[in-house]
Amino acid sequence: MTMEQKINMAASYKGMSQAALARAIGMTPSNFNQKIKRDTFSMEELNAIASALGAVYISAFEFPDGTKI
Repeated sequence: MTMEQKINMAASYKGMSQAALARAIGMTPSNFNQKIKRDTFSMEELNAIASALGAVYISAFEFPDGTKI
């Protein structure tokens, strides 16, 4: 599974649009989309994404209910 798929599935799981997720981590939706397409997120950014989704990121997004994406 690609990082783009993981991020999109995790955002969908939490009912959050990609644009809302981008804003939640202080990024423009356009820049966020470009980073997704190029797969250029740093670990710091992946941790910020996970935090905005109420999850943690290790090698997957892990939610408190045990769901892993």
